[in-house]
Amino acid sequence: MNIIRLCLTLMLSITAVISDRDIDRRHIRVFPAVNQSIAGVFQVTHLNHLNQPQYAFNASEARGLCSSLGVIIASKAEVQTALSRGLETCRFGWIDEHLSVIPRSKALSNCGRNQTGLVMWRASVTQKFDVFCFNESDAAIQLKDTTTDSPSVSTRTPHSTSSSTSAPSSSSNPESSESEAEPARFVSKAKGSSGGKAILIITTCALLLVAVIILAYLKMRRCRSDTKQQEEYIQTEEWTCVKVIKETNAAAEEDESTEEDDNTS
Repeated sequence: MNIIRLCLTLMLSITAVISDRDIDRRHIRVFPAVNQSIAGVFQVTHLNHLNQPQYAFNASEARGLCSSLGVIIASKAEVQTALSRGLETCRFGWIDEHLSVIPRSKALSNCGRNQTGLVMWRASVTQKFDVFCFNESDAAIQLKDTTTDSPSVSTRTPHSTSSSTSAPSSSSNPESSESEAEPARFVSKAKGSSGGKAILIITTCALLLVAVIILAYLKMRRCRSDTKQQEEYIQTEEWTCVKVIKETNAAAEEDESTEEDDNTS
């Protein structure tokens, strides 16, 4: 039963991951513009029906959105590197460490409470923000083309969940302002391995489930066979007992008849 529950849980999780890929990109925009990430980092924002930016992704949805675009969610270090190379926004976005951040080079009263640097907000993972995604291919190309000294870009797996020890900003509600961006129309070197892994896991779980069902069926048949044999054995024993009793009664009657004949004589 535990194996069945595990398989069902895995299949539900994989279904959720696959469903995250079905995103209407007409309501998504990226900053900087398409294919113009800074150190591989770009911010993804949801556009409402009025084509206005709106915070729309919790921590889990933010990670799934980056995955659906064929990239990964950016880490604190990667956004920090992008900030040092000119990335500046005025909207909070989720990063890998389950923090929401705004990279700021200049202080503005309506952006990150007039702070500079990587302004952080340790909010609940259910809170809605934008998301910072990271394209390793873009980062590698930009590093290769850069002639000046620059921090190295880390290589990470798509689902790392490192923790942050930095103190959060005490912001109440994030400021929402427009910034130049274009609707997202791309999937940058999408990683098809996740789909293959999902199919492999589903197939494995299905095989395990079939194996459990077959084993359960065989066990039930064996139990039924043992029960039938026991019933036949009991019936044989009862028949033997009845036969012995009948033979004993017949012998007793024969002895009584012999005694009566002797007495008569």
